[in-house]
Amino acid sequence: MKDREKAAIKALVAKSGCIHSPALIEELIATALRAGRDDASVADLKLFARSFEEMRRAAKVFRPYSERRKVSVFGSARTPSDAPEFRMAEEMGRRLVEKDFMVITGGGDGIMGAAQKGAGRENSFGLNIRLPFEQGANETIEGDKKLINFNYFFTRKVNFVKETDAFVLFPGGFGTQDEGFECLTLMQTGKAVITPIVLLDTPDGRYWETWEFFVKNDLLRLKLISTTDFHLFKIFHDCDAAIEHILQFYRVFHSYRWVREKMVMRLNKRLTQNAVNVLNERFQSILVTGKISQTKALPEERGDREIAGLPRLVLTPKKRDFGMLRLLIDAVNDSETRSSTSVGRVQK
Repeated sequence: MKDREKAAIKALVAKSGCIHSPALIEELIATALRAGRDDASVADLKLFARSFEEMRRAAKVFRPYSERRKVSVFGSARTPSDAPEFRMAEEMGRRLVEKDFMVITGGGDGIMGAAQKGAGRENSFGLNIRLPFEQGANETIEGDKKLINFNYFFTRKVNFVKETDAFVLFPGGFGTQDEGFECLTLMQTGKAVITPIVLLDTPDGRYWETWEFFVKNDLLRLKLISTTDFHLFKIFHDCDAAIEHILQFYRVFHSYRWVREKMVMRLNKRLTQNAVNVLNERFQSILVTGKISQTKALPEERGDREIAGLPRLVLTPKKRDFGMLRLLIDAVNDSETRSSTSVGRVQK
């Protein structure tokens, strides 16, 4: 792009009053202009424009609630209201709100409607997908400002992943399986932040055990996945145990980000030096170089002002076994700590 055009874009952004990240706004405009010059088809241009608008609109809806942790609940839209899974999903939604979580569902009926009913309208988000059948919004979220209608599955999935601090999956059909495998794939490959994936069923249900048998007997046996991938999910048959698992994940661990090759893990509580030594002994094999060190915020984290005071663990891990990084987070949460710091959710 010529200097004259760059200057025109910069002037347009300045005149529009976009004071937040103006360089990124300029980049978005420049990309749109390049798409026009690429002689993209009308269908492609519509896809680009509509998907970007869906992402923009969803981000605006979620922004006022960025400090609240959220749990996405997946499951069949066809589960009847008298089914035990429906009653359990309703209970799960209610219990999550009692622990100060908000609940995100696909906005439909069945398991989604049950979880939303339990959570209540005030503490719910509905990420509805426009379909020719089956997927109207449930009565709890219908008409609420936190109901977001999507035309594309991929923009809807992006919002589930980027806004969620834990996933709970009840028995479901192709859609539930798709969402579950999508979450596992993104975490397995490091394309999504590691968060709890809870597979929940009634006390006498065998849905997830049957699924796990297939995963072990076929995928693992054929060496299509690794044994450590099984650390990325856990099966439960009780709401309290499932919620305790999610709460435990955030007991000491707060969040993490990457600074080039370094993983910077933010902590709610500072670890004792002995605890750091134990982590180094146990997880030395996953490091490319150096040790796990406890530090303050790195200079590259200057933009994360709201969590600047949290202690950090900094390490350079091998980026090929994220199941072991999940084990590291579990070990951090079980570690001996020195003091407590109360901080809300951080944007991913």
